[in-house]
Parts: sequence; structure tokens; C-alpha cells
Amino acid sequence: MADLEQNKQLVASYLHQVFNEKGPAEAFAKYIGDKYVQHNPMAPDGAEASLRFLTGFVAQFPELRLEIRRVIAEGDLVVTHSMMTMSPSDRGSAVMDSVRLEAGRIVEHWDVAQAIPKSSANHNTMF
Repeated sequence: MADLEQNKQLVASYLHQVFNEKGPAEAFAKYIGDKYVQHNPMAPDGAEASLRFLTGFVAQFPELRLEIRRVIAEGDLVVTHSMMTMSPSDRGSAVMDSVRLEAGRIVEHWDVAQAIPKSSANHNTMF
């Protein structure tokens, strides 16, 4: 079994390169496996199609930032809990990405996002 800390670092590095360094092509070349299953209903399946989608998404938001708050790993799965903002004035969204790793490469991806509201029914934050 791969080292869980190594898996966590791999996924965090991948997300940082894609969103904060604006380098989806480089990140895909380094971290994505030959067979890549995409579960986000807005993104097409497969590595090449998902890369095209992600490249377009990142290009639309040049000030996009992803701040990873938590990384959890178990077996071949890694989950991140992050705050994503599209611009400095954006309230942001809470995002959870789940990936499955195989032989040190990301081979499957799921994600969910929830906009951060102006007010909340409780005094807790989303992070």
C-alpha cells in the first residue's frame, strides 16, 4: 500500500499546480493516469477531454485561487476540503475533491461545491 502522506501530498500538489499555478497541462502530464474516470457531470470523461475542460475553466478565471484546508487519505482515496474563489471579491465556495490513486497517479475524480452564503443559520464556518 502506498504511503498515505505521500498520496495526500501528491493530490495537494496536483490541485495547487492546476488552480493556483494555472498549469493544468503540466499537472495532467505529471499526476494523471492513462485511464482517467471523471464523475463531475459538467466535465467530460477521460484524461484528454477532462484536461481540455479544466484548461478552459481555469482560463475563464485568471484570479481563481484554491486554498486547501484539509486533506484526508484512506487506502487509495484522497479527499480535500478547500475554499475556491474566482476573484478577490468572490465570497467563495467550499469544495470537496475526492480522487482515487493507482500506481502513484490520479485515475478517478469526484467533486462537490457549495457557495459560501452571506449568512448562516449557525455561527460555525464552512471550514
